[in-house]
Amino acid sequence: MKINNDWKDYRIIATGDGEKLERWKDVVLLRPDPQVIWHAERPLLELCKADARYIRSSSGGGHWEFERKLPENWVVGWKNLKFRVRPMNFKHTGLFPEQAANWATMTDLIERANRPISVLNLFAYTGGATVACLSAGASVCHVDAAKNMVEMAKDNVALSGLSDKPVRYIVDDCRKFVKREIRRGNRYDAIVLDPPSFGRGASGEEWKLERDIHDFLRLCAEVLSDDPLFVLLNSYTTGLQPAVLSNLLKLSFPRGEVTSYEVGLPTDEGTVLPCGASGLWTKGEKHE
Repeated sequence: MKINNDWKDYRIIATGDGEKLERWKDVVLLRPDPQVIWHAERPLLELCKADARYIRSSSGGGHWEFERKLPENWVVGWKNLKFRVRPMNFKHTGLFPEQAANWATMTDLIERANRPISVLNLFAYTGGATVACLSAGASVCHVDAAKNMVEMAKDNVALSGLSDKPVRYIVDDCRKFVKREIRRGNRYDAIVLDPPSFGRGASGEEWKLERDIHDFLRLCAEVLSDDPLFVLLNSYTTGLQPAVLSNLLKLSFPRGEVTSYEVGLPTDEGTVLPCGASGLWTKGEKHE
């Protein structure tokens, strides 16, 4: 499992009974987590009072309940980078802190390349990977179907003092965009994919991970440059083992090395919370 401990403003205080108690700078949140199938030794709210809690609905979805008035949003830091977070729909905050493990890997690969690197960030959400790659000196094309998420990504880039770096923001369905880039002859040295289990594009295009990801990876192979650096694939879908991502990358990008692994977050309890899986394809040696 790959974890990163460089967070300044994030930690998991405790877990149990389907929930995790987290501190995001000065704000404590209690959120559901499907991986937490064990019991808490004592009720989590006895350990630390939560400022807000996300309550799941029996009919699907859910809502936030607030113990005190929170700021509309606030800023958390990882290394020298900054991100704006807030309670959002479907229990999210606008940031997945476990991805710091992959940010560290990508920045290392880009810096060690010692050449200009162009990155295509697909299903790019609020731009964690975009910010990390820009900070390492890469140029980035950031693509997501949700305009409000792309606006949040712009804000995160600005917060980290990277607005002057070479970044392009695209609001579009990722498959449509990649097909256009193939026709245009545009190529990228690295591709980051963070696809949802299910989603819809800007014009209502349907995406289902298990059905569509292999064909999409083969499409992405056509926008890799002649001297590619890496392809990173993330999955939050419960039940998709790292080996599944490894197989997908090996079949889609046959000439290279593949490493797959779980990503996780350390807890104050001394455990590690699993948070999904990632697969990394590189042209050269394996990157541990």
